Amino acid sequence: MRPIATAALLCALVSAGCSPKRIPGTEISDTSDTRAVVALIEAYRQAAERRDARAVMTLVSQHYFDEGGTPDPGDDVDYKALGKRLSEDYARVAALRLSIGVKKIDVQDDHASAYVFYDERYRVSTKAGEVAKSASDEHRMSFVREGGSWRFLAGL
Repeated sequence: MRPIATAALLCALVSAGCSPKRIPGTEISDTSDTRAVVALIEAYRQAAERRDARAVMTLVSQHYFDEGGTPDPGDDVDYKALGKRLSEDYARVAALRLSIGVKKIDVQDDHASAYVFYDERYRVSTKAGEVAKSASDEHRMSFVREGGSWRFLAGL
């Protein structure tokens, strides 16, 4: 009986040692690409909280294009429109707190997708004064590797 228990313990230890590494606090495989995507999302979160459109745009591919999730071309956003929209939106926001939880990352060669949950709380200036707002949802972000660095391709 003792050799069977020893063999079972040895198999369990070997299996545990072979299980893939995960990014702490997630079920996401810990690779250089997934770490880079998580770091990019965090850099975006910090720049957004500072309401720094210029800093956000340094994280974005010049090939950025987002269809807004609808077939209506009127809500499509390209790189140029994103910069304008961020500047205008951040000018109206008095304060912003943004949390982003990365749930899943898929990497395929030089393209990646991240599935995130975000929660944002902010105050926006209106003619009647500042108004508190909040939003939370699940969201998909797309990325492209350019010159060895990951950049946002859609989903901001």
